[in-house]
Parts: sequence; C-alpha cells; structure tokens
Amino acid sequence: MSGSLSGGSSGSGGAAGTRAAGALAAEAERFAAAVRPSAADWDLAGELPASVRKEAAAAGLLAPDLPGRYGGADATPAELGEICAHLGGVCSALRGLATVQGMVAAALRRWGTAEQRALWLPRLADGSLTAGFAATEDGAGSELSAVATTIEDAGDGTHVTVTGRKKWITFGQIADVLLVLGRYDGKPAAVLVETDRDGVERETVGGQLGMRAAQIAHIRLDAVRVPRGALVAPAGAGLSHVAAVALDHGRFTVAWGCVGMAEACVADATAHAAARSQAGVALAAHQSVRALLARTAVETTGARELALRAARFRSEGATGAVTETIVAKYAAAAAAASASGSAVQILGSAGCEPRSRAGRHFRDAKVMEIIEGAQQVAEEHIAEQLMRRHAAAPGAGAPA
Repeated sequence: MSGSLSGGSSGSGGAAGTRAAGALAAEAERFAAAVRPSAADWDLAGELPASVRKEAAAAGLLAPDLPGRYGGADATPAELGEICAHLGGVCSALRGLATVQGMVAAALRRWGTAEQRALWLPRLADGSLTAGFAATEDGAGSELSAVATTIEDAGDGTHVTVTGRKKWITFGQIADVLLVLGRYDGKPAAVLVETDRDGVERETVGGQLGMRAAQIAHIRLDAVRVPRGALVAPAGAGLSHVAAVALDHGRFTVAWGCVGMAEACVADATAHAAARSQAGVALAAHQSVRALLARTAVETTGARELALRAARFRSEGATGAVTETIVAKYAAAAAAASASGSAVQILGSAGCEPRSRAGRHFRDAKVMEIIEGAQQVAEEHIAEQLMRRHAAAPGAGAPA
C-alpha cells in the first residue's frame, strides 16, 4: 500500500522508515488482505467480531509499540504507522481497535505505576482485555478541561468512587477496562475502571455516520467503587499528562489510518476508471477524471510524507513531535475526505452501494475530521505555533 506517485513508499523516514517495510508491516498487510472481504459485513452488522479481535492480537497488531517485556514488539513509530495504514485501508473500526488499545497502553506506560504497567499492559498487548478511553462528555468534547465526572474518596481509605456520563466511547459496548478522565479534589485526574463493577451502565450507539463497526457506547458511571491504586498519576496531571499522552498517540494512529483510507480510495478509483467505459471510451480517458485522480494522488502522497515526518520526529524524540503529529493528522484526514469523495464520484452508483469500500471510507473520513480533535482545533494549534515561530522574528511583517 502506498500513496507515492512512483508506486513505492517514501524513504524520508530514515532508519525508522526502512524498518517499516519489515515483519510487522508485512504481517499487518497480510492480515488486512485476509479480512478485507468481510469488512463490509462488519459495517452493516455494526460489530467487529470477537474472532477478528483475537486474530489481530495474535498477529501482534495491538499495542505493538510496547516493549517486549510487556508483550509488545518494540515497534518504531513508522512501523506502528504502517500497521495502522494497512488496517485503516480496510476498516476504520479495525484501526480504531488498535488506536484505543494503544492510547490506553501509551498512557499507562508513561504515567502508570510499576504495578499498573505489570498488571494491565501485557493484557492490552495480547488482546485478553479490550480497553476504552472515556473522556468525552456532553459539555466536554474538544475542551476536555470541562469534564464534570467526579472521583471522590469512598470514606474507607482504600477506595474512590467514580460518577459521571461519558459519550462516544470507541468499543465501549465491549470494553473490559476504561481509562476515565474526571476531577478529583477539583483537579483533572485519570482512573482505571473495570466495566464489570457495580454502577457501570452502557448505552449502545448505532446508526452513526461512520465507524459503525466500532461498537460505540455512551457509559454511565454511578458511584463506581474502585481501589485507590487505580488512580493514574497524581490529581492535577489527569489532563495535561495522562490524557495528553493518550490523545497524542490517538492522533498519530488516526493520521496513519487516514493515509491508508486515502490510498485505498485512490487505488479503487483508478482501477475503476481504467476498466470502465462510456460510449466506447475509457473513463480514464476523460480529462476531468484524470485531473481528479491526479489531485487526490498528490494530496494522498503529501499526507503520507507528513505522517512519515511525524514518525521521524517521534522516533528521534525531537522537539515539536506533538505539533508534527497534529499537522499529519490534519492533512491525512483532509486527504481521506478528498480521496473518498473523489472515489465515490468516479465510481458513481457503485460507490454508493452499501458494500462499497469507497462509500464506507467516505462516511468514516468525515468522522476522522472530528475525532481526536476537530480540524478547526488543529488549525488553532498550528497557527499558534506559526505565530510563536515567526511573529517575533526580526523583520517579521516588514514590507518587502
């Protein structure tokens, strides 16, 4: 799978980019090809089968960037990206499974205690547990500092209670454990909540625009008692540290999933245009069609290059890695929306059929422009970084 015009992956990712062509990416490509014929069925049924989740885990595709001691494969950012591109090119819900497992795993790896890492990380990597990231609420979407979920001392010195209502939780219908963002003593805090505890109620969400197989749910937490040891990092660090790491990981994998979606749409649209004829003239012979294919191919290639750049920054631990990830996610989501829209246009009625991959990606791409931070939020961040970099520079704004 590649969005480059030459037909091969860019090597601009340096050593990490070279390794991305290795075993992990190859396994993801094999797995994605094997399950591709079933993806439309998952979307129509609104469910990712348990057998598929187990196969993805057995293939090492869940939290592969964890260290080997926790059951991961020490995947580089570029390898993780290629995995998500392959999965995203088949089904956004499948990529979403890798995303949410990775988000919770990344947060625990960075901010969890040694006991929490030992207890949870291996089970996230091997898929024996499905995780959910419970942050969004009615009044807290892109502005997560407004969360109202409360975490309070239970009065016995050993437990806390968690009360609130979380919305749009990916795989919330089946999640075994939730990383919940709330407030403890008025400060942002994060806590792990097992969903088999008393007071956890799930409300199935169905028929949404996209991500229909991701088994999304709204979740009510009614004074759910959990051990104090389930708190992740001190109160006050829940948003700026724990959630920030999870969200950054999510944006990176969403970016690469969007690259995969865009590449799949370019491939499908090009194949259809080459094979389809109108009045004895190949569809691909029409200048307007060729121009549309060219534009989407260039946009997709640009998104891949930005995703590779973000992977390189992350691999090197370079300053600005978070911003590069936001830029990549912004560009890749836009490329997926553009490529899927073009593919549906070129495929015509075939692109509108319920089992059309381009049609699914068209719906999912709009969700990707909103998930993990809307495009407008990304624009604000990118503009702020530009101002910091250039507005105060000598001669900035001076007449040419």
